Amino acid sequence: MQRILAKAFIFLSFIGILDAGYITMEAFTGGTVVCPLVGGCNTVLQSSYAQIFGYPVALYGLLFYLSIFVLSFLYLDRGNARVFTLLKLLPIVGFLFTLWFLYLQAFVIKSYCFFCLISAGLSMILFGLTLWGWKRMRAVVETHLDRN
Repeated sequence: MQRILAKAFIFLSFIGILDAGYITMEAFTGGTVVCPLVGGCNTVLQSSYAQIFGYPVALYGLLFYLSIFVLSFLYLDRGNARVFTLLKLLPIVGFLFTLWFLYLQAFVIKSYCFFCLISAGLSMILFGLTLWGWKRMRAVVETHLDRN
C-alpha cells in the first residue's frame, strides 16, 4: 500500500511541478501569467503576499512538489521507512500553507489565481491520500494484532 501511495505522489507532484514551475518561471522572467477561467492570477501573483523572503511563493511550491517527487522515487527505489515518514509529513505542511493561501485569496486579496487553485487542489489530494494511507496502515496493523 505504501508503494501505491508513493506512485500516486509521483503523479500528483509531477502535475504540481508543472503548475508551480510555470508560475515560478513567469515570476522570475517578469512575464504575465495567462489565467484561464478566473482571471485573477496577476492580481494574486503581484500582491504583497506573493513573495516570502524576497522569493515568489510559487518557488516554494515548486520545491515542495520536487521534494515529494524525489522522495517518492527514493522510497520506491530503497524502501526506506524514514523516507516514507518524511514523505507523509510533507503533505501536512503543504496543506497548512494551502489553507493560509486560500484564505488570503478569498478574504484579503479577494481574487483567485487559477494555477494557485490547481496547486491547492493537488495539495489537498496529497493530504487526503496521506490521511487515507495512515488509516489503512492502522487498520492493517490492528487486524494483524487482533489475529495474534
